[in-house]
Amino acid sequence: MKEQQELKPKKPNILVRLIALVVTAALLLGALALVVYRDRFNLDAVKRWFEYRDLETSESGEAAPFSHAGGKQATFAYLENGVLMASDTGARYYSFSGELYAEEVRSLEHPVLAASDGYGVVYDAGGQDLFLFRGVEEAFHLTLDGGGDLLSARVNDAGWLAVTAQESGYKGSVSVYDSSYTRRIIQINLSSTFVVDAAVSPDCETVAIVTMGQEGGSFQSQIRFYPVDQKEPSAVVSLGNTMVLELDYEDGLLWVLGEDRVTTVQEDGTVAGTYSLGRNYLKGCSFGGDGFALVLLSRYQAGSAGQAVVVGPDGSQVTAQNLSSSVLDFDAAGRYFSLLTGEALEIYTWDFSPYSILDQTQNARYISLSDSGAALLANAQQAWLYLPA
Repeated sequence: MKEQQELKPKKPNILVRLIALVVTAALLLGALALVVYRDRFNLDAVKRWFEYRDLETSESGEAAPFSHAGGKQATFAYLENGVLMASDTGARYYSFSGELYAEEVRSLEHPVLAASDGYGVVYDAGGQDLFLFRGVEEAFHLTLDGGGDLLSARVNDAGWLAVTAQESGYKGSVSVYDSSYTRRIIQINLSSTFVVDAAVSPDCETVAIVTMGQEGGSFQSQIRFYPVDQKEPSAVVSLGNTMVLELDYEDGLLWVLGEDRVTTVQEDGTVAGTYSLGRNYLKGCSFGGDGFALVLLSRYQAGSAGQAVVVGPDGSQVTAQNLSSSVLDFDAAGRYFSLLTGEALEIYTWDFSPYSILDQTQNARYISLSDSGAALLANAQQAWLYLPA
């Protein structure tokens, strides 16, 4: 009888069962709340805490500024591991505390900086040298041979690089490198039309090339989509006589900035949307945000922007706001965009909801935004990070 009693299974403690039930319900409700109210939770603040927990900041959220090399035509970009700077004296790559990771001291007549999340490329437009930075070092240096001239260079989030150049014997050439930079994946040479720009898709399977040729007495721009293993385009779309000023390749959609419009084009050549500037003048545009473009407009050709417009991927105007102060610089990244004026730095979410404001900007003239909402600020002598609360 005693042995039979010992073999009987013990009943679970009702208190343990109750606690397990409460914990399970709490987890389910928490997950549901995150889905329903995800835009209200400041999850990016948690991300910033993990990314910059070793960086000391003031009560306003600013890290200690560090001195940079300066120079004319200076531009700055926020990278995952630091600050990339280009100017007429070359390229410098700093940590967020000011440690110099790498530099190229060169005379650059027309310095250009293009960056993605973890990669940045600096080149001299019309020159022969290009420098690519990632991690905490310079990863690639390209020098064109035979007197070629660099026209454009763009690197995607996976590190693939598209270099557009004017090579001898051709009206344009595009070279695509993978993230090892040890070999050229494909080179496309065109002799019948000019090549002015190119970008590699996020999945690294397609390169979009902007060409410009003459048709019926006027210039016509085209977008040509090439699979990276083919030298014939899979799709071609005409943009008319619009001059292409900027590109961004995002999840199968190519964003194209023209003089009078923003156009989105699918990889099969279908135009997904067009936002016309109408009678407004273009004062600036950023394609850095996820699924939207920030466009600055003015009713007058001279002077600063008077309106900021958020454009969706279908070409629709998502929202707009009149500007009361002159914008010194602006940027977009992730779900945020920023406007820097002489009085303040204002950070908004994509729907123009205020996210953070910094009243004292220490004479900042440059802004570069991260997808977590952290902002890189810089003036002629110094650069520093601002972390919204």
